[in-house]
Amino acid sequence: MSEHDADQEDEQVTDDAVSDPIEELRERKREAQLGGGEDRIQAQHDKGKMTARERIDFLVDDGTFNEIDPFVEHRSTNFGMEEKQFAGDAVVTGYGEVDGRKVFLFAHDFTVLGGSVGEVVADKICKVMDKAIENGVPVIGLNDSGGARIQEGVDSLVGFAKIFQRNTEASGLIPQISAIMGPCAGGATYSPALTDFTFMVEDTSHMFITGPDVIETVTGEQVSKGELGGAGSHSSKSGVAHFAYPSEEAALENIRRLLSYLPQNNMEDPPRVKPWDEPDREVPEVTDIVPDAPRKPYDMTRVIGSIVDEDSFFEVHESWARNVVVGFARMDGRSVGIVANQPRVSAGTLDIDAAEKAARFIRMCDSFNVPIVSLVDVPGFMPGTDQEHNGIIRRGAKLIYAYAEATVPLLSVVVRKAYGGAYIVMSSKFLGSDVNYAWPGSEMAVLGPRGAVNILYRNEIAEADDPDARRQALMDEFREEFAHPYGPAKRGYLDDVIEPKDTRKRLIDDLDLLERKREESPPKDHGNIPL
Repeated sequence: MSEHDADQEDEQVTDDAVSDPIEELRERKREAQLGGGEDRIQAQHDKGKMTARERIDFLVDDGTFNEIDPFVEHRSTNFGMEEKQFAGDAVVTGYGEVDGRKVFLFAHDFTVLGGSVGEVVADKICKVMDKAIENGVPVIGLNDSGGARIQEGVDSLVGFAKIFQRNTEASGLIPQISAIMGPCAGGATYSPALTDFTFMVEDTSHMFITGPDVIETVTGEQVSKGELGGAGSHSSKSGVAHFAYPSEEAALENIRRLLSYLPQNNMEDPPRVKPWDEPDREVPEVTDIVPDAPRKPYDMTRVIGSIVDEDSFFEVHESWARNVVVGFARMDGRSVGIVANQPRVSAGTLDIDAAEKAARFIRMCDSFNVPIVSLVDVPGFMPGTDQEHNGIIRRGAKLIYAYAEATVPLLSVVVRKAYGGAYIVMSSKFLGSDVNYAWPGSEMAVLGPRGAVNILYRNEIAEADDPDARRQALMDEFREEFAHPYGPAKRGYLDDVIEPKDTRKRLIDDLDLLERKREESPPKDHGNIPL
């Protein structure tokens, strides 16, 4: 063989050595993309569900996902597990972009061992959570898991504990969002519960501590998975889920929308978008929405929709504790949190669930530098033995604590009435509110006119020839002398009494000013909120 032929052979060997490893890498990645295999992918589709990778691809901007640990495999040899090895194990982890902003993600892969959580799965999740905290970006968990991996024993439980610890460390530092895309049971439910927002999908997702079979065995009660822990139950009864949508696509689209209102971390301000609505737009229509009669119901979301930037209101916990409304909106392109009483439901009274719903939302806004606008129309706290015995005092105190603790800009408008303790609780001046307004004709007092005159003039009303007429006359006198906004305004408890049509403009002007608000508090580990 000539020297020239030998050189050509060496080149060929060198070329093969370079190309084979690359082809092997590509083949391994193709295998990893299949998770548990074509049959299990099809089974997932037959249930109306996407795979873990399909969900990630739908959620993030095209071409931005970078996977981490795609070749990691579990190390268990129990119960024949050494024969059930899959690249990446039962979770897909990595980072990508949503509207050009970085996020870290993990998505349980139900096609691999039912998405069960073992030691390696937990370690992969913890790694991306640690990176999210280190880099100050949100973390999103797409949950579709059979729960703890039984074959790995206590190691799987330790894995959950590690995840819970990361959830707690990340709380208040970066936004944490959970989406329940399938089963989520037992200890696995506590990680979503520790995050800021939980999404569920109707018909295909459920979460519960103990399933229907265990409940029937222990209590004799028969209940379906959907009734026990479906999206409808958790979004309307328990309050565990903030959002419920009819499809995975709708849930993922609204995760993208939610992120648009939030900063990347607690050291940044929320993103401000280019305004599309006039900041000085008058809103005369609100006068027609809110009735003069203090006890007549109306829909507060219509008032919100008029005041904020057009079509920007994104309600949170819409189906739970509906006597209070919370959600995000924009005012002149700026992200704000809205807290408002809802007179259409239970007259807008505050009860146990409403107080907890509002308090949680306020604390979340305060964690991530989102100003809070409160629209107040509240007759008081819900009376009744059920409320008292279930802790309305302790739970109502959470709302007081949340407002008083908040350091973000707080703006409040009394739309129609604010009575008794509920007046104090709903962002009153001396709980730390920066700006307090009221509309003309609004009422503020220890009690509403009816309750006040029934106590103050009980005998006079009883002895009157026409008790109803005398009561009404005394109520009118009470309103004229006590239950109006000018008394509190004289004392400085209100910054101004404004025309309803000017509400949007005044709030936007104040938000511009309060953008520079800074507060310093004495150092402490944390307060002791009445949980």
